[in-house]
This record gives sequence, structure tokens and C-alpha cells, in this order.
Amino acid sequence: MMQHYDVEAVRKLFPIVEKMTYLDSGFQTPMSTPVKQAFEAFIKESYETAGPKSVWIDRMEETRGKVAALLNAATEEIAFTKNTSEAMNIAANALPLKAGDNVLMIHGDHPNNTYAFLNLKKKGVQVRFIPMTEIVNADSFRPHLDANTKAISISHVAFHAGHRFDIESVGALCKEKNLYFVLDIMQAVGVVPIDAKKVGATFIGSGTHKGLLVPQGLGLLYWDRTRTELEPAYLAAISLENPPADFIARPDDMAPAATAGRFELGNFNLPAIHGLGAALDLINEIGIDKIEAHCFDLGDRLIAGLDALNIKLVGPRDRSNRAPHIYVAALPADEWIDYFASKDVRVSPERDGVRISLAMFNTGSDIDRVLDVIKERGNTTGRSSKAA
Repeated sequence: MMQHYDVEAVRKLFPIVEKMTYLDSGFQTPMSTPVKQAFEAFIKESYETAGPKSVWIDRMEETRGKVAALLNAATEEIAFTKNTSEAMNIAANALPLKAGDNVLMIHGDHPNNTYAFLNLKKKGVQVRFIPMTEIVNADSFRPHLDANTKAISISHVAFHAGHRFDIESVGALCKEKNLYFVLDIMQAVGVVPIDAKKVGATFIGSGTHKGLLVPQGLGLLYWDRTRTELEPAYLAAISLENPPADFIARPDDMAPAATAGRFELGNFNLPAIHGLGAALDLINEIGIDKIEAHCFDLGDRLIAGLDALNIKLVGPRDRSNRAPHIYVAALPADEWIDYFASKDVRVSPERDGVRISLAMFNTGSDIDRVLDVIKERGNTTGRSSKAA
């Protein structure tokens, strides 16, 4: 394998690799030393000084800038949320949708994107699903558009089998047809480069506990600040352009902030934001292009190994439409997950098999280990009958 960066040095920052073969970052990445140290520094300051809040807020704004740089966005276009679900719900409820309008989505995409829009059915908004095929691009959506279509909402990478959708062509279609474009990047961010401006998204949402290496409880929202007609469905003092300094609410001064702060409610998850700052420093030090290339190489090795064992891959094989880091082997999860765990191999059950998901710290030896574990049990045992 080509050496894109010093993987062994990175592995030393993730102590979990000494205890198990960790191939489950599509569920939750293990904590790294830099993130742990950032949490510990926050706790120490809180414990010893009751919190230098102004310093913490300054650091939060520094991290906001790092997120913006990662997405090629302006700092003013980034809001902090609790998770992807909250970000998707903020986006869905900010769109000026009315009874009779419809939103196009992909059947089988992540439910926490889908439910945010399905919840609008009580307003008379229709959600229409297109099939999830191996390749999803603008042409997949075009036949389903009509005069009442107002938005498209999709994931960048499908969580269950690693489909990577052509978000740039879908964004171009949305621009052509004057549609809102909402994008869930939970399974992509931190591993796959994302350019918010190139994609042309209206909103982009994500949590941080996968490719961004931070424990659950923190999310992100990008808002295209040229779409000033999009306002939050709720309001708090911190959401306003002019928050009242004396904390007295004034009904005649309720204009939302000109920044993505209009979608925030305050009382931020400051420990996690400290951790995110450290995680982004690590990602930037390695280079997201290098992380992507490394995972692609590992994926090629995994696919070749599964082929040799006559085990079907669920999802795309070609690099042009597969994610670099998410792969599903067609093995029945209910028969295999406990077996993998007994061999200290951490993977996830998925709807069509066993998901093997990679991160910056994985190596060719990890791939060989999971293949050896499958081989040890016998490559005819528990073979999935489901089609990819």
C-alpha cells in the first residue's frame, strides 16, 4: 500500500487499537489523545476556576472558524447544534414550504434526515422518494420534478452500504430549478472532502462523533447566508441580531441574526467544542485528501479479500460512486456480530450484512485481521442470501 501519511504515528493517538481491531468508525470513532486532552483541559479550568467563560467562548469561535474552513464556508455560515437530527430539523422547518409543495428524498436514506421532512406532512407538504440505486445523481431526480417540487434533501454518503451520491450534480440541478438543497454529511465529513460553495447547498448538517472524532452530543449546521429568507422556527435572545443587553424582551426588535447564529439557542456544548477544535487540528495536520486516499486503498484491499472468500459486497465497488471508508459484507449480522466480538473485532450490524467502516488510524493489518477472522470460521458459514 502507498504510504499517504505516518499511520503508525496516528495509531498511537488512538489507544483503542491496542485492545481490539476497531472497524466501526461509521458508528462512533474512538477518542483520540488530543480530544481527550482538550476535554481534560476544559474540566480542569471548570473545576479550578468555575470557568473562564469568555475564554471558552473565544475558543468556540476559533473552532467555528475551523469548521468553516473545512467546508469552504464563511465563519458566519456555521452554527453549532446538538446532532445531525437537530440540524436537519432546523433546515426542514426553515424552508418556506406550504401545503401542496413536495420534497424529493432517497428511499432508504438515513431516517433522521427523512423524519425531519416527513414531519412536515402535517402542514400538507409531500415527501416523495426516489429509488436508491448504485449511482444517484441529478438525472436520478430530474424525472420526479414537477411544478410543486421545492427542495431535495439527501445524504452525501449512505450509512448502510457506503453509496456516495453525486452531490455536485444534484446541487447544480437545484440551482437550475431554483430548489432548496439540504445535505446530510454525517457519514462523509472528516473523511471525504466537502466544498459547500461548489456543492451549492442551502443547508448542510452533521454530527461530530464519526469522522470528526468527537463523542456524541455536538452537531454542525451550514447555512448559505445569501438565503436571508430562511429563518428559525424558534427564537432565543442569542438568535437575535440585537440581543437585549438588559435581558428584557422587546417585541419590536426581534430581527434574527445575520449569521447562522440565528439558528442557535445558546448554552453550547463547550467541552465537545473544545474537543472538536483539537480533532480538526489533527485532521488538518494529516490532510483530508490523504485520509480519503488512505481509506480508499484499505477499501480496495478489503474488496479484494472478500472476493477471494466469495463473499459479496453490498453497495458500490467503483471508487467513483463509493465512499472510501464504509463497506458491507453480505454476511447475516445476527449470525456474525457476536463471533466478531469474540475475536476482538469491532464491526456493526447493518440491514444487508456486516458493516466494516474505516478511519485514519486503520491499517492493512486491520483489513487482513477481519478477513482472517472470516476465514477461520469458514467462508461458507452464515453466507447472506440477500442481494447487494
